[in-house]
This record gives sequence, structure tokens and C-alpha cells, in this order.
Amino acid sequence: MKAWLLAARPKTLSAAVVPVLVGSALASHEPPGVTWWVFFCTLAASLLIQVATNLINDAMDFKKGADTGERLGPVRVTQAGLISAERVLQMSWICLFLAAILGILLLNRGGWPILVIGLASILAAYGYTGGPYPLAYHGLGELFVILFFGFIAVGGTFYLHSLQLTRSALLAGFATGALAAVLIVINNLRDVAGDRTSNKRTLAVRFGERFARVEVAFFALVPFVAIGWLAWMRTQWGLLMPLAALPLALLVVVRVQRSRGAELNRCLAIAGGLQWVFGILFVIGSLV
Repeated sequence: MKAWLLAARPKTLSAAVVPVLVGSALASHEPPGVTWWVFFCTLAASLLIQVATNLINDAMDFKKGADTGERLGPVRVTQAGLISAERVLQMSWICLFLAAILGILLLNRGGWPILVIGLASILAAYGYTGGPYPLAYHGLGELFVILFFGFIAVGGTFYLHSLQLTRSALLAGFATGALAAVLIVINNLRDVAGDRTSNKRTLAVRFGERFARVEVAFFALVPFVAIGWLAWMRTQWGLLMPLAALPLALLVVVRVQRSRGAELNRCLAIAGGLQWVFGILFVIGSLV
């Protein structure tokens, strides 16, 4: 169980939970408000897809040679020999199957747009590091995260509750996705040397470490601009409450500028905390 928990990467699960919280908080101000069975089904499906993505990433990075004994990040169960790549992939298919079952329930609520979102999310979970054109290996990781853990996750959750899609939901999706992208960029920055060796062409590999640090600063700070714009659009000033997380975002930026190698693991933990704090403050602010 400990090995499977490690493979699921619980510290990354904020990327699955926070978008559902944000989308539901926004929908609470739209008729008919939050539908609780929809909330729990969406949350469970999002977590299952995130865990499946992590498992596939664990197995495929090992098979492609991106994860080796010189890895600076947290232990990967396949590379460490704790669980075989085949078993890890089998568990990922189980997670995706369970997510699909939940998707059928949500399909009755949201119709064909939810079918499109569900199929795209399941395909992307594999295509992130698997398939003939793995996104993470071609510098598309940030785009993937902002799209699926931002626009689609927040917008899809909002749509399931309210059966509409607004500019506010898309703006909140961008803010949430940008914070998730911070995690990816820090991870790629830490692993840049190994990724070069294994021909994993992340943006950090393509454009260098300085570019990656600028990326972190942009993705960590732009959500606070977006949240100010969102509060102004909706004249809902409680939504400015996430601005209280700005000092934590500045801490992430400063620490990333100063950290090298394994030191970036601590930055990764702070960035995960930033996403949690931002999401929780957003929910509280939406209730004010």
C-alpha cells in the first residue's frame, strides 16, 4: 500500500481537487447552484484521472529512460523496482475505467459536451507521456496542464452545475491551470539534466534553465491578475480573497530563483501549498 500511495503522488493531487472546488464555488452563484452528487462524482473522476496520469508517467518515464538512479526528485516506484511497469499500467487502466463509469453518470447531466471532455481527458492521461507523440516529451506539458487542469476542469465543473459556460469560468480556469503549471515547470527545471540525456524535450531543455525560472514567475503571479479581473467582471469583491496568497507566490518565485537540483523539491512542495491556499481562499471568498 505504501508503494501504491507513493505511485499516486498525493502531493500533486491539488491539481485535481482545486479546479473542482473553484468551478463549484463559481457555480454556487448561478441557478440552480451546486448539485452535490455532481460535485462528488466530478471530484472523484478528476482524482482518478490525475492518479492514472501519474501512474502512466511513472511507468513510461522509466521505459523511456527518463527516470534513472540519478533522479533528483521523489522516488518513482517503477524505477526503484517497488512495482513493475506492467502492474503500474494495469492500475492506471483501472483508474481510467472507474473514471469512465463516473463519466457516464455525469453524461446524463451534461450531455455530449461531457462526453467530449471525458474522452479527451482519458486520452490525454495516456498521451501525456505515452503514445506515439508524448506531450511531455515535446515541450507541451505546460499547455496540457493549463488546458486540462485549468480550462477544462474548472469550466467542465461549472458547466455540470449550471449547464452554461461563462467567461468568468474560463478566466478562473486559466488562473487555476497556471498554478498547476508551476508544478510542472519546477519539476522540469529540477530534472533538466536527465531530460536532456533521455531526449525529453521539455521547454526547460529547449530554452534553458533561465527561461524555466521566468516561466515559474509568470505562472505563479499571473493568477493574481486574473483573479482581480474576475472579481471586477462579477463585481463580487469577496473573490479578491485569494490575493492573500500572493506572499506565498512570491516565496515560490524567490526560492526557485535561488535553488538548484534537489533543492527544488522544497520549492515543489511550497508550490503545491500555494495551489491549495489559493483554491481554499477562492471558495471562502465566493461565500462572502
